Amino acid sequence: MNREFKLRFDQMREGNPSKAEEEGADENLLLPSAPARSLCLVWPNGRRFFLSYAYLMAGELNLSREKNEIMLYFSSHTVTLRGYGLESLFTELMQHLPSLIYQSEERYVTKNATASNEIAVIEMQVEENKH
Repeated sequence: MNREFKLRFDQMREGNPSKAEEEGADENLLLPSAPARSLCLVWPNGRRFFLSYAYLMAGELNLSREKNEIMLYFSSHTVTLRGYGLESLFTELMQHLPSLIYQSEERYVTKNATASNEIAVIEMQVEENKH
């Protein structure tokens, strides 16, 4: 039984077969609470680059240095993010939540931000994988 038939059957059972479908019932729409479908990196100079989460194969978090480092391994590219307080960003990336990541100028990142575990990405690199 398809979804359309079930909706009409339910409307007939309720005694109102001509009732208009509710707004937002389109199953092709991405709900606001749904994970992002792609990740877009934005540099301070305006450059943008996006990758589909469907091709994210693995991720790695390194907290052993002063600057945290996240490595994202996509099927075609490797993305390196460096900065401060990246542990929560890594968790969000595992759940495919962020749709945009902005790089901040390092000179504008305050010591208070680094001490309070605010997320501050200060370096982003994208390298094409050589197969």
